[in-house]
Amino acid sequence: MSPTRPAPSRADLGQALAAVLRRYLEAAHDVVAELPGGARGFQVLSVAGSEVCSNQAMIASDLGIDRTVMTYLVDDLERAALVERRPDPADRRARRVVLLPEGEQVLRETSRRIEEVERTVLGGLSDAEAETFRALLTRVAGGGADPSICSGGVPEC
Repeated sequence: MSPTRPAPSRADLGQALAAVLRRYLEAAHDVVAELPGGARGFQVLSVAGSEVCSNQAMIASDLGIDRTVMTYLVDDLERAALVERRPDPADRRARRVVLLPEGEQVLRETSRRIEEVERTVLGGLSDAEAETFRALLTRVAGGGADPSICSGGVPEC
């Protein structure tokens, strides 16, 4: 008598997420390899280039980067003339990470190349399905930074 196998009920979420993440990281590696800090450097540039008011400590917290590592990462991005630290208008003890013109250009180009990676990784989905997948994943992940942190909009530096 052969043992019966249970019918598969649904895909293992962890296994599916790991497979998608592996494909994404492999494809994105060359895109971010030249940036100071690689993928983490790109993430910092992305947050610094967003409309969300984020100081260095908030960026580290949002990205899950140790504050000490974040300091060295921002130091490297500053040396590359991509960002600079400025006093946070909401808290003068804190420092905002602000994109410089070269950082804006690098972020635009790298983002364009990352979008190509995303299209490849999500190639089995229609455009509408890919957008739904991104929206749901963002919601499950916690939605990103809270723009209400900066009351009255993003302060000018």
